[in-house]
Amino acid sequence: MSCEMREIEISNESFELYKISKFENWVASGGEAKYVISQGEVMVNGKVETRKRKKIFSGDIVTFGQEKIRVQVQFVSRK
Repeated sequence: MSCEMREIEISNESFELYKISKFENWVASGGEAKYVISQGEVMVNGKVETRKRKKIFSGDIVTFGQEKIRVQVQFVSRK
């Protein structure tokens, strides 16, 4: 079964994988996010990722269960 991809925007150039898992409410806590990542339940760009602090950049696709997101950097103009 394929899942539909959503796009999310982050304000930083990179973001740690476990923080995205928590931010997206895939898990209840940062500790749980780190656990599911260490157990190989999260994929980045189609490959299992077990590094909890893996940097996620604009264009990366993160998958957990039936959830799939593409990360985009939100550029803020500074005047």
